[in-house]
Amino acid sequence: MCRKIVTAVCVLVTFLLQSTVFPALPFFNVTPNLLLILTVSLGFVHGRRTGLWVGFLCGLLIDLFYSNLFGFYSLTYMYIGYLNGLLYQVFFDEDIKVPMILTAVSDFGYNLVFYVIQFAFRMRFDFSAYLVHTILPEMVFTVLLSIPLYRIFFLINRKLVRYELEGQQSPWLKR
Repeated sequence: MCRKIVTAVCVLVTFLLQSTVFPALPFFNVTPNLLLILTVSLGFVHGRRTGLWVGFLCGLLIDLFYSNLFGFYSLTYMYIGYLNGLLYQVFFDEDIKVPMILTAVSDFGYNLVFYVIQFAFRMRFDFSAYLVHTILPEMVFTVLLSIPLYRIFFLINRKLVRYELEGQQSPWLKR
């Protein structure tokens, strides 16, 4: 129960940071996708089910507040969380390379799906301009921010695991 509450708080705080603080930073007119970092990190650390639910919550928040096409972000983030959760077996404690690569691939895939749904269906086929001006700067900014954020999410997870293990060794639970 504590893990679910902490995860929900992480989703809300990350959404608020992505919605309020980071759009004010001038970095090539793009903002990092913090919710994607959270979805990738928790899916990779906890597995498919957690990645799916965290992706759904992150996408639902974006759908509720910013989307014209309801359900698009929820579905996209769910797939991203689930697919990153499949790599749960590759998880190493403090290795940052794999989450950075997963974040880069997930961000590129997310922007590719966004391009197809939002632009290609409207017959706007200037992919090279979208790639140079939007996808690559956002991907670089997101990957650079994934380094400290993954560490933060990893430390939160470590404290939660330690707290859960202490609860299992409690004398009130032993019979």
